Parts: sequence; C-alpha cells; structure tokens
Amino acid sequence: MRVLVVEDEAKLARNIAKALKEAASYAVDICTDGEDGQHQALSTPYDLIVLDLMLPKVGGLEILRNLRQKGCKVPVLVLTAKDTTEDIIQGLDCGSDDYMTKPFEIGELIARCRALVRRTYDRPDPIVRLGDLSVDMSSRTVTLGEQRIALRAMEYRLLEYLILRAGQIVSKTEILEHLYDFDAESFSNVVEVHISALRKKLITGSQRVSIQTVRGLGYVIREVSD
Repeated sequence: MRVLVVEDEAKLARNIAKALKEAASYAVDICTDGEDGQHQALSTPYDLIVLDLMLPKVGGLEILRNLRQKGCKVPVLVLTAKDTTEDIIQGLDCGSDDYMTKPFEIGELIARCRALVRRTYDRPDPIVRLGDLSVDMSSRTVTLGEQRIALRAMEYRLLEYLILRAGQIVSKTEILEHLYDFDAESFSNVVEVHISALRKKLITGSQRVSIQTVRGLGYVIREVSD
C-alpha cells in the first residue's frame, strides 16, 4: 500500500514514515507543505493520506475540501494538534475519515491506518483468506495450509496487495504506483522478479492458490480448484 504523509514537522514526518514502513510494510511519500501535499494527493493513486491541518502555503482543511470536490475518494486520516470538539467536527465534516490529535501513540496511528486501508478494499477483517492461504495484516504473517511462509518486505507488500484484490487483474503499473517508493529500485523487470520469488515461496504440496500472468494485462491471484 502507498501512503502520503503531509506534515510540516520534518522529523515527525520521517518518524511516521519509518513506523509505517516497518510495522505495516507501506510505501510512504512525505510532503512538508500543503501545496506540494495537495499536488501529490491529486496526481498519485494513494491508498491513504495522513494529513496535518496547520500547514504552510495550503491548509489541511482546504486540501480536504479540494480533494473531495474533485472526486478523490482516498481515505484521509487527520493528524493535528487542533483538539477541540469543534475542530474534530469540522475536520470530519470537511471529508476526513478519521481524526487523531497530537501527541499520539504511534501504535494507535498504525492500527488506524491499517483499518482505513482495509476498509478501502472492503476487508474489515485483518486476516484475509484465499483457499488455504491466509494473510494476517496486523502481524504481517502468511500461512499456506499449516505452513508458515517467510517473505521479504517487498514480497509481503506484493502479496498483501494482490490478495486484497483477489480475482481482479492487477496491472504492472498499478503495482508500481501502489507499492514502490519513488527512490526504490527502478530496473525494468522489478515486478517480474518479485512475482517470480513470491510464486516460488507459495508452492507447496497442498497449494490451492495461484498467481497467474494475464498476458498484456497484469497478474491475478486466484484459488485453484482441486
């Protein structure tokens, strides 16, 4: 999943990004002013935006209004020092999906981010199952039948995205847009390399799940009939 953090306190933004990468395996982009944040939010297909309200150049509430007026449906979690009841009501009424006040516990922030992303893909249960494959998004553990599968960070990120969209064809472009940081490796066959590695790790004697290539379109994960 790809998250945009719009926060003018650079150190805090970096800490949030680091936590989301390590605890949730998200790709994270950072903007430290509202103008850049709004541009990024409207030009990149994010799965979640973490948004401060008191930003230079363009305020968070204005960003929220503009996003919703332009039909942007990405979930937005407001993270701000503005903590009065009136502030919270205004933030929610402007289009935010959740509202947290500073100071905050990083574990709670991560849990709220995970919940918003799951809701986007209509997956309220943190454990997603397909055939005998189970992906626990809260602990980032993967099991196939009775076997625990160890995945590298990008392999897990790829599997999570595919299983959230199980049965749907996911293009290479969508994978790159949703899973890779701007400064990640950029060689031309990076997606194919990770797909191949993931397939190898999911092959067992009781396999009932397959990642299939749809020529010219992308990839789809499906349950395989006995």
